[in-house]
Amino acid sequence: MTTLTSREFNQDVGRAKKAARLEPVYITDRGKPTHVLLSFEAFRQLTGQTESLVDLLAMPEDAPGDLELGRSWETRGERF
Repeated sequence: MTTLTSREFNQDVGRAKKAARLEPVYITDRGKPTHVLLSFEAFRQLTGQTESLVDLLAMPEDAPGDLELGRSWETRGERF
């Protein structure tokens, strides 16, 4: 379990993000837990959210990881 004070979190957000890839990161304020940092995947699992084909198709064209479907005429066995 990773716990950071709010000051530590503010001074090294990258460290918190790296730790959150593996497990939830608890952030404290004056010794009391006030926030939890999760990876997006952990959040989705926790909330039961899933990405559907509709979600993927609704993504803006300039979104990272664009789906490109190429078509090879050779694999169809047809000649043109």
